[in-house]
Amino acid sequence: MNKLMPVLFIGHGSPMNAIEQNEFSLAWKTIGREISKPKAILSISAHWQTGTSSVTGSSNPETIHDFWGFPQELYDVQYPAPGSDWLVKKVMKCIPSVGIDHQWGLDHGTWSVLNQMYPDADIPVVQLSLGRDLDPNGHYIFGQSLREFREEGVLILGSGNLVHNLGIFIPEDTAYDWALEYDTSVRDWILKKDFDNIIHYERHGQAAQLAVNSAEHYLPLLYVLGASETGEQVKFFCEKVTMGSISMRCVQFG
Repeated sequence: MNKLMPVLFIGHGSPMNAIEQNEFSLAWKTIGREISKPKAILSISAHWQTGTSSVTGSSNPETIHDFWGFPQELYDVQYPAPGSDWLVKKVMKCIPSVGIDHQWGLDHGTWSVLNQMYPDADIPVVQLSLGRDLDPNGHYIFGQSLREFREEGVLILGSGNLVHNLGIFIPEDTAYDWALEYDTSVRDWILKKDFDNIIHYERHGQAAQLAVNSAEHYLPLLYVLGASETGEQVKFFCEKVTMGSISMRCVQFG
């Protein structure tokens, strides 16, 4: 069997991490240097939700600036990575119900991370949407179906935040107790490979309700867990909660 590409979950936080040199972006750069260069990247971003699961079909996906109120320097960033017909066909063959979207490009959940990991933008990138028709276990099962891609040099990248509640964030480098509690709980469940507790976050009371909130930033983690293999080494990066309610924790399997 070919060597498996790692599978990654990146806590992406503020779009400014795309252009700033800080503890988070420097960690992403390190990850990009340390793992083998992928043949292609399949990114599951918190910022693209559709009725049913879709993949980007453009050969030259647009850099989408899906935010407001930031410096012009950030809006000027372009990430001109090519698309990949090969990867789109692989996804469609694996899960025939997936649609192809030729309009959507790379939103900031994808390019803000890849701009630091792979600044040359020379690796083909396809985005996979979060289908609203799937429950959390459905997202995890979808991730399981993607495991085989790792044997062919595809980096599966989930981009979100496992604690994410912008409604009560604080513009300071601090953390709510409940945010630290849930971030630590997820870390412990990952180490124990107790994915069931992560999938069924509704079981875990107020801390989970506040941390997962509207869920779209949490769901990409479930794809990464699904695509991981039993017994793989786990690494954590950016083990920090900031702005009160944003976990920047990153997870690498393999």
